[in-house]
Amino acid sequence: MDNMDKGDQERGTMDEKVDSIIPTQPAQTVSQVSNDVISLENDADHIVEDIFPDEGGDRSVQGLDGHPEVDFVNTISEDVTQLPALPLVIQTEEVPDFDKSISAGMSETDSGKASEDSALVDNGHDDSGEFVVAVLARGKLEEQGMGLKGTSSPLSETGTALGASSHRDEDVTTESWRQHRKHVFVLSEAGKPIYSRYGSEEALSSTMGVMMALVSFVQSGDNVIRSVYSDEHTVVFMQQGPLVLVSVSSSRQSEQQLRDELLYVYNQIVSMLTQASITRIFEHKKNYDLRRLLAGSEKILDGLLNLVDSDPSFLLSAIHCLPISSSFRDSLSQILQKAITPNLVFSILIAKNQLLTIVQEKMVIEDARLDPADLHLLLNLIGASSAFQAGEIWTPICLPSFNPDCYFYAYISYLDPPDCTVCLLLLSTDKEAFYAVAECKRKIEEAMLAQNALSSIAKAQSYSVSQVGVSDLRHFMYKPFDIPDNHRQLTQFTSPEMEAPYNSDEEKLRLLDLYRDLHSRIHSTSRPLKLIYHVAERETLLAWVTSKFELYTCFSPLVTKACAINAITKLLRWVKKEEDRLFIRYPPKYSTTPNPKSSRGDAHGQP
Repeated sequence: MDNMDKGDQERGTMDEKVDSIIPTQPAQTVSQVSNDVISLENDADHIVEDIFPDEGGDRSVQGLDGHPEVDFVNTISEDVTQLPALPLVIQTEEVPDFDKSISAGMSETDSGKASEDSALVDNGHDDSGEFVVAVLARGKLEEQGMGLKGTSSPLSETGTALGASSHRDEDVTTESWRQHRKHVFVLSEAGKPIYSRYGSEEALSSTMGVMMALVSFVQSGDNVIRSVYSDEHTVVFMQQGPLVLVSVSSSRQSEQQLRDELLYVYNQIVSMLTQASITRIFEHKKNYDLRRLLAGSEKILDGLLNLVDSDPSFLLSAIHCLPISSSFRDSLSQILQKAITPNLVFSILIAKNQLLTIVQEKMVIEDARLDPADLHLLLNLIGASSAFQAGEIWTPICLPSFNPDCYFYAYISYLDPPDCTVCLLLLSTDKEAFYAVAECKRKIEEAMLAQNALSSIAKAQSYSVSQVGVSDLRHFMYKPFDIPDNHRQLTQFTSPEMEAPYNSDEEKLRLLDLYRDLHSRIHSTSRPLKLIYHVAERETLLAWVTSKFELYTCFSPLVTKACAINAITKLLRWVKKEEDRLFIRYPPKYSTTPNPKSSRGDAHGQP
């Protein structure tokens, strides 16, 4: 009896904590007309044989349906087998030992900097009035001899991310706040609020305290809380070092997709402070308020989450290249190759938020490559503030996927003011190289002017699906795996502009949600699929992954299976024909660094 009472008490405690995060609401009835076709293997075989004769392997398929039924699996203890007040699933895993040691690549001077960081934590000064990009305080910026040329700190300006609205003043007690499609919270292990997508952190301090109580409750049983499922919401928890990130979503995204988004949020924070600095701060003072160092960065995180919701690049973990002729792309690459200086590592040219070309230092790509996630963070940072359009910016920036504990030094400048659609991004490992890198930019400008390159870039546009010449095809996303030397270069994808009937933001989001559903089933950890054919009320979709490509297509609703298969064949042939225009096939390289060192080690600047 005592054991039963104890179990009931634990269940009651957990119910109260979960209800604080997800208020119970009447379930909504969703009507969906769909007809899932289960078998496509035989009809689809000839496509691979025609386009890629050597393709083989299993091609199991599965149709789409509504939300899966909720089961109770991997509960936190033997006593807690069901939670009657709110149907949910709590998934747990063994607790890994958190290694707080600083990774290789930190120089000997970092031991001295660690004590400076401790002083920063203890001094009690309020830094909330300013935000310094990717450093711990203004004093560290001065110590490193860094500065922003032509403007004040680009992220300390008022306003919000371009195209995004701020929700800092939203009342968290209203029903409209609860009805947001997706909430994201960041807090410390001590329960200190760090970031909330909607509403102020101060107003949500008690809510975040409940979240931390949930995390601690499960940790007390030597487990880690991963997710909580209710009828209408999915709550995903992720702990990264001393930070806890939580996503509360009413979308149909999978747990893994929500977890990937939280990782982007964490990496964006790391890109500004470095993982080593965050670890040192909380090792010294567990209840430190990290907002003091991130004041002004909310619009960067807001902009990131808006991009994650609207840009398929994040779903596919790939970069979208602006379609231009291969000869023109090669000429731009040659311009970047000729404008070099010692310790310059990456030269990147961006236009209309898409990649034009990237040139990499030879010694860097021998043991590493620039990850698409890092470039996504760079693009979001550039788009987060109009201050980047005002002049030449020189700022430390961490690339978490490349090395989470060290800085690059980024030179950012637009080449076509006042339009500001073509951006040059130069990454160096030398914090004193501003003037040398600025000279590289001057050479690039002169060469592009001589070739009238900016005019040609202005004329470059993404393509329409009608240019593919496939009837009934409305939209597609194609990600190749057979790019030469693929393991050493950026993963890329191509996709046409969204057109009617996907003109409105609501319809674009609905189509992306369908793609996300297909993506989660294709990449399911329990039952990965090769091919999915789905007939819905408003469109027909087909997703297909092979060793050579990953493809998602959307057709008109009345297209037959045979027509869809034939359309895929034509689409693959068109992509194969246009691949030199759609993708960077052979990324150019240069050699600049005397006495080259390992790209993941001490060749970087240190925080």
